[in-house]
Amino acid sequence: MGARLRVVLDQLVHVVDPDQASASRDLAVGLVQTAPPNCTVDAIVPAGAEVGIRGIDEVRTLPVGRRELAASWQLGIAPGVGGGLIHAPTLLAPLVRHDRVHDNDQTTVTLWDLRAWEAPSQLPRGAVAWRRGMLRRAVKHADAVVVPSHSMAERLTGLAKLGDRVRVIAGAPPQDLVVPAAASSSRDALALPADYLVLSGPETTLSAGFRGAVAAGLDAVVIGAEEGSEPRIAEIAASAGLPERRAHIRGLLDVPARAAVMAGARVFVSTDAVAGWPWRAVEAMTLGIPVVATESGCHRDVIADGGAVVAAEDLAEAVEDAATDGAARLRVLAGDRARAFSWASAAERVWSLHADL
Repeated sequence: MGARLRVVLDQLVHVVDPDQASASRDLAVGLVQTAPPNCTVDAIVPAGAEVGIRGIDEVRTLPVGRRELAASWQLGIAPGVGGGLIHAPTLLAPLVRHDRVHDNDQTTVTLWDLRAWEAPSQLPRGAVAWRRGMLRRAVKHADAVVVPSHSMAERLTGLAKLGDRVRVIAGAPPQDLVVPAAASSSRDALALPADYLVLSGPETTLSAGFRGAVAAGLDAVVIGAEEGSEPRIAEIAASAGLPERRAHIRGLLDVPARAAVMAGARVFVSTDAVAGWPWRAVEAMTLGIPVVATESGCHRDVIADGGAVVAAEDLAEAVEDAATDGAARLRVLAGDRARAFSWASAAERVWSLHADL
């Protein structure tokens, strides 16, 4: 007997989180490619969205845009969605009362990080309230909550009464993560130095990464910096001993630009210890870049032996080793570990999850 899996693709028009938007599309492609016999994949989208994914069978276009959808679903108002097997690759889902036993209706959601609980100051106040509100709805109505690592699952069970409904399905790098042919031109356009490391993390945690750059004799390129944060980050770099001229602060980059920047780096450094999927670290491993990361449960789970996961006070020494003697070894380990993650594998586990439910 076949089944229809209905995937919520909420960020096709209005992108709130580029990483989650990319992951949602990549997962949908994987679900189509790995669909069991006689099973199909449908899409639920906001008004104005064009899916453009080959193999999607039916598209349910809702009468409101993404912003209005987020507000109404937070209140439990979800007219016109319909039932069946619904999988949301983010927290945005029609979390309302349904009957899984008699009607075979299922709703699962995905939580990529716990920033709204562990580091709420890093998010806008409205985003914190929305995420917390949606998790409360998930506790009431979700048949499963998907998280990307076992340490995050353990942490989540201490925050919400979800029992055995927490499931672990890892993410993967973007399917279009390839180093562009004109990578050197992309780096020149961003005015990057010849020898550098790439640093990613909340600005309050970057100091250890800058000390690592000093120890390794490298410039530091910060990616994903918030708009207007450059003066503060430059001051943090100077306080860590890295002159302002050697701290290159860049904002959000699209996937090709990010790949070009990472491909030219000697080392990738992640200082983000919040429980969640380490998007940039996985990309760095996929590109075969030596990875050094601050100790955290998620870094241990995801990076594992694919990089050096160390305490913040040991980061500078680890970066220096990654840029010199340990570079060749860490490149091999990074590439080997990256092969553990793919959207096809994630999609197969999503199909299994709904079959188990």
